Amino acid sequence: MLVNTSLPRVFIAATRQNDGKTTTSLGLLAALKAHYPRIGYIKPVGQRFVEVEEQKIDEDTVLMNAVYGLDCPLVDMSPIAVEPDFTRKYLQASNNEALVKRIQRAFDRVAWEKDFVLCEGSGHAGVGAVFDLSNAQVAKILGAKVIIVTRGGIGKPIDEVALNQALFDREGVEIIGVILNKVLPDKLEFISDFARRGLKRKGLELLGVIPHHPMLSSPTLQLIKDELGAEVLTPGGGRMHIVRDVVVGAMGVQNAQRFFKPGTCLITPGDREDLMLAACTTAPDPGGESLAGILLTGGLRPSAGVIDVLARMPFPVLLAQQDSYEAASRVHDMLVKTRPDDTEKISLIRDLIGRHIDVKKLLSLI
Repeated sequence: MLVNTSLPRVFIAATRQNDGKTTTSLGLLAALKAHYPRIGYIKPVGQRFVEVEEQKIDEDTVLMNAVYGLDCPLVDMSPIAVEPDFTRKYLQASNNEALVKRIQRAFDRVAWEKDFVLCEGSGHAGVGAVFDLSNAQVAKILGAKVIIVTRGGIGKPIDEVALNQALFDREGVEIIGVILNKVLPDKLEFISDFARRGLKRKGLELLGVIPHHPMLSSPTLQLIKDELGAEVLTPGGGRMHIVRDVVVGAMGVQNAQRFFKPGTCLITPGDREDLMLAACTTAPDPGGESLAGILLTGGLRPSAGVIDVLARMPFPVLLAQQDSYEAASRVHDMLVKTRPDDTEKISLIRDLIGRHIDVKKLLSLI
């Protein structure tokens, strides 16, 4: 059983993957600190993890700790990592009691000398049900009330919230409210009004409506480098810019030049030196922003003279082994996650959550 049952806590769930649960949690931690200086964080069940000192730690936990310095061992903030064979092993020899105790012990350690604990789930209410640790079950184990994050709109989001609500209700877990994310800015008031009416019919409060901001779904060049295992051919000052647009250089120079805009990543075979040199002539915008970078494909290295020109540019140039089609497809399909070094994104997230979520109302419902 949990030792700490009185400390305020909340469980952040979502209607599906990539609805903005981690973004919301990241911003809420900052907003909550104004009310509770000593904040704890736990992601009881993590599905995407990294190795930290031989421990498998959920990558969102690493992000939260890097940004906020949470003063708690990472292994307690990320007690269960779902490895590729985790489900098979569980189904062969069910050990639910041991897993529940691990989560409870981890929460008690996270909560030690804290004023509030934010618990982050993994996707929708049913994720983890196959090994008897769905988000609904974990929220019940932690004695936490739930906030559901869903994508902007009216009909579909409320339908999906109702579906999730049924599973939380079955576990006896209270949902205190809903946050709509990624709403088009020009529809903010309209969506807020009608979503509030629709949720009220389900007995749910609307706690906030967060406008869509392109930067938050845009990858950095560093993320593209890691995804493709690309080599840094020239560092361009060492800064891995945010990529707002991608253009595949499969056309003549004259036609391609109109696509060379600040914030664009050019993807082109490494033997298209004409396109590379044309991209180098692109003028920065009034704010001094240039291309985000160039991604060369096919493992083809330009000549030494062209590399020398590229090395003088204010943007990085990467070299990938994949062909242009595969590289562009993988960039297009990438899951964009906020990283500790994404300082611009983190600052934006804090601002958006602070301005668009009613934290006082949230706390009153907890």
